[in-house]
Amino acid sequence: MSDTGLNEEQIDGENYSFKVGERLRLVRRQKRMSLQEVEAESTHEFKASVLGAYERGERAISVPRLSRLAHFYEVPVGQLLPRGDGVTEDSAMSLDQQVTIDLDRLARVPGAEAAVLGRFLAMIQAQRREFNGSSLTIRRDDLRTIACILDTGIDEIADRLDELGVRLGA
Repeated sequence: MSDTGLNEEQIDGENYSFKVGERLRLVRRQKRMSLQEVEAESTHEFKASVLGAYERGERAISVPRLSRLAHFYEVPVGQLLPRGDGVTEDSAMSLDQQVTIDLDRLARVPGAEAAVLGRFLAMIQAQRREFNGSSLTIRRDDLRTIACILDTGIDEIADRLDELGVRLGA
């Protein structure tokens, strides 16, 4: 640690650009969009090649541009920034291992547990203003609540959702 309280990783602009890029890619994939689709739907404001360079960490994105991209994706700007939550790549829920729930399948699962989970996910959709209807990608912060609803540990959440037949990509 330096006198400022920042470690080298926090100061390293290249590493930070890479982490921002990971977040940009994650959000784009959650929206189920290709780089080309973003370019087309943004009426070429976000070129696929430039957005790809941002996602690979090869190019830094300005704050105003990041804000416009967040608006385009309909997410808070903070959602596009790396989280300082201490989660490592080795943890059970790394950025590459997101949990996405098939809401249509969940609606057909009988029982109180599935009904409570459905109500919780509907609340998340309303908070995010995300109504694509058929699926919902769960953020790390919400996994603890889902683990409680399903009476399981955070490390077993994916397996429990698979048992219910509601996790996409299983």
